[in-house]
Amino acid sequence: YTKLGYAGNTEPQFIIPSCIAIRESAKVVDQAQRRVLRGVDDLDFFIGDEAIDKPTYATKWPIRHGIIEDWDLMERFMEQVVFKYLRAEPEDHYFLMTEPPLNTPENREYLAEIMFESFNVPGLYIAVQAVLALAASWTSRQVGERTLTGIVIDSGDGVTHVIPVAEGYVIGSCIKHIPIAGRDITYFIQQLLREREVGIPPEQSLETAKAIKEKYCYICPDIVKEFAKYDVDPRKWIKQYTGINAINQKKFVIDVGYERFLGPEIFFHPEFANPDFMESISDVVDEVIQNCPIDVRRPLYKPEFFQVCHTKKDYEEYGPSICRHNPVFGVMS
Repeated sequence: YTKLGYAGNTEPQFIIPSCIAIRESAKVVDQAQRRVLRGVDDLDFFIGDEAIDKPTYATKWPIRHGIIEDWDLMERFMEQVVFKYLRAEPEDHYFLMTEPPLNTPENREYLAEIMFESFNVPGLYIAVQAVLALAASWTSRQVGERTLTGIVIDSGDGVTHVIPVAEGYVIGSCIKHIPIAGRDITYFIQQLLREREVGIPPEQSLETAKAIKEKYCYICPDIVKEFAKYDVDPRKWIKQYTGINAINQKKFVIDVGYERFLGPEIFFHPEFANPDFMESISDVVDEVIQNCPIDVRRPLYKPEFFQVCHTKKDYEEYGPSICRHNPVFGVMS
């Protein structure tokens, strides 16, 4: 997915799939030949959710595992992002763009070439996603109090990275990736539902599993106790999901039980979904910190709770209204 918006907003204005739909006639295997074809077909394309809803078009994904693989399609994708979604004149705005932790210098050069030569932007900064995420959750603007050091778990749709950051710099040699992410949770829930629920239309099983993941799933502290809770009081914990068959427009209802906590549990018991990978995410985090230089291990292990919790002294100074503010997302004003 691609997130886009303007600086100063609390959340992105748009979150769209990073895909582009082009006509079959514009489909050329050789990228060099595709550059020659600058006809009407090249102007007929869609991106994001519109691209997914175009069955007569060829849907392409120019980004795979966070790395841009097709720069021609990516340039057209960015063109629609800037002009159609953001409705901005690129010559009037500075751009902040993110990159995966193991991005190559060549990819950074290609991106800069597109932004400066094709869009004529006045300024560009390319930052690692993990560093920006760590900075966004920082509780103090005073650099002298704390340094930008921490572990970032970046879990996307296809891969999860555990990234150590020390003094604002990514320790690239210690980064580890986990071959389990959001898509694997969706597939695992889909598999569980197939074994139990027969009322789900086959062509909508993946969409249904994704909706259940986003609406009902949670992480439990103890999987054994969680099974016991559902067995003792199923009415309290089992939810019902209602969907509509896309073919005959009839409603179908399914019960959502163990799937609510078994889906996210594959991060801690990956053998449930991937027998080739047996290391839980907590073990990977510990291994990443142990591989880091010894002088940064202590701050990486350091808990954040006491830095962000409300104290009695703060309560007496500011009153009950202090609890309206979540210090994880910024300092008190």
